[in-house]
Amino acid sequence: MNSELLSKIHPYIDTLISYLPGLIKAFLTFVIGFWLAKRVDKFLIKYFNGRHYDISLGSFVRSLVNIGIKIIVLITVAGMIGLPTTSLVAVFGAAGLAIGLALQGSLSNFAGGVLILIFKPFKVGDLITCQGESGQVMEIQIFNTIMITGENKTVILPNGAVSNGTIINVSKQGSLRVDIKVMVDFNEDIHNIRKIILEVLKRDELILKDPVPTVNIVGYAESAIIISIRPYATPDNFTFVQFNAYENIHQALIENGIKGPQIKRVMVQE
Repeated sequence: MNSELLSKIHPYIDTLISYLPGLIKAFLTFVIGFWLAKRVDKFLIKYFNGRHYDISLGSFVRSLVNIGIKIIVLITVAGMIGLPTTSLVAVFGAAGLAIGLALQGSLSNFAGGVLILIFKPFKVGDLITCQGESGQVMEIQIFNTIMITGENKTVILPNGAVSNGTIINVSKQGSLRVDIKVMVDFNEDIHNIRKIILEVLKRDELILKDPVPTVNIVGYAESAIIISIRPYATPDNFTFVQFNAYENIHQALIENGIKGPQIKRVMVQE
């Protein structure tokens, strides 16, 4: 009875032994592949944390890479144990294509978000002009960039359009120039006016000392000298410096008896 049983199972044992090296290789590939997926995930965690990227983006990229590695491992293991890998690849490819077509717009915005976070044309807190909107960047999400305008409006811009459009980053250099123009009478002493204005700018602690503020003649009008005043301020203080400069310069010119242009009108009698 035992010899008969052994004769029946002997072919199966031989088949198992013949497949055993391949199964061991497949098992080791499975274990090493999933271990590698964990190591890559830990590396990505350190990478994103070290560069202060958006948390949502880091989580999404980690999941995407982790799933991709595991799919490759499973397909490789399936090939080692003799399963038809061509069919599996075709199924995964068709599913990926369908998902890609369904999420075409979202994928474009995701790719735009990745480009923004990698190349950093702006960061959170910067003042930018983009897609016809101007404001401070409050958040860079996976699919959108959120800004607050000067009127305290929330603007949500799709990252695809942002990354492919023109971006004006007014905070990039660390300082902004305030441009102010005043007109004084043609007969006034420009050297005295420059001294008065520079003294006003010097007293304002919000105005940067470097670059140095400038006061220059930029043109002439009817009975008037046009003076350009250019102090510099940080992006956060820009509005305050502008308003203060207008008010303080006007007050100083009045106190020092500086007159505006005296426009003469000639009456013609017919």
